[in-house]
Amino acid sequence: MKQERDKPAYMQLYQKVRKEIVEGVYAYRSKIPSKRNMSLETGTSLITVEHAYDLLAEEGYIESRERSGYFVIYRSEDLFSVAEGKRSSNSHTLSKNVDAFPHTAFATAVRKALADHEGDILTQTDGCGCYETRKAIAGYLARSRGLFVDPKQIVIGAGSEYLYSLIIQLLGHHRIYGLEDPSYEKILQIYQAGGVRCDMLRMGENGILSSELKRTPASVLHVTPYHSYPSGMSADISKKQEYIRWVKKADRYIVEDDYDSEFTVSMKMQETLFSMEPDFSVIYMNTFTRTIGPSLRVGYMVLPKEKCDIFLNKISFRSCTVSALVQYVLAELLDSGSFERHINRIRRKKRKQVKK
Repeated sequence: MKQERDKPAYMQLYQKVRKEIVEGVYAYRSKIPSKRNMSLETGTSLITVEHAYDLLAEEGYIESRERSGYFVIYRSEDLFSVAEGKRSSNSHTLSKNVDAFPHTAFATAVRKALADHEGDILTQTDGCGCYETRKAIAGYLARSRGLFVDPKQIVIGAGSEYLYSLIIQLLGHHRIYGLEDPSYEKILQIYQAGGVRCDMLRMGENGILSSELKRTPASVLHVTPYHSYPSGMSADISKKQEYIRWVKKADRYIVEDDYDSEFTVSMKMQETLFSMEPDFSVIYMNTFTRTIGPSLRVGYMVLPKEKCDIFLNKISFRSCTVSALVQYVLAELLDSGSFERHINRIRRKKRKQVKK
């Protein structure tokens, strides 16, 4: 296997096998080479192959069967529909009762924000949020999620619930909004309060049932692919591909609510719907409420690149609902590394819990 200087060997092998699975070289339910045979074929170590296979299994491309080897479970878009199985929960329930954000780190960030932005604390910020904070969020998304976006694509608001109402303004009241069933109850309440019709879509074992996606008249899909609350379900790569195929039909949108994704135990970045369709049809959302504290009402959404200017014109008259001080504190936490050190500490703790 040809080596690339900037990529570890296991990532190169992971990408190679993933490409072959997606392109049908390894068909659905077929067995892929054993770790030893793959090691010999590619000239890599067994540890490299094992790490690559672990990543493929985590993302839903393959599964390990005891004493049988590894088999492809990725469903191609033309031949196989995603299974409509029973509801199930998973290890994401471990994210409950996570450790609190360190008080000393937060206090340090507050002091620095006050010192560095003394003249700006009481001034009105841009309607989408302070540029410094949006830039810090963009940097964090690039490091943690592999999302490379312009700060102008980011809109900051006082928590996800406020941003849900902005979604209605961006996409319109005339649309039908498809929601996961079950889902976080306030999503439905806010959409209905905004005067839009909602269609509740039944969930299977890894996301919205394929039959529900086919029958719904909705043109907006609000999904939580990493961790659907309260079911705890996660969408695998086949379901994510199905969502993307759904949204690529005319005049459709997906609102990707990336709830709880920071607390993944995976060593690899989780692929987002936004990364699979960043230009036209996916709006990415997340919040710092769970990761820093419930009283810090700061959420953000990332607008698709080619629709950004059109969407911003629709909300340009609004003022930002998060104070300048809170935004500068958040920017300091992100830029200093304090936020990511906290997240990494929680992840290490969760990995130990999973291994026990």
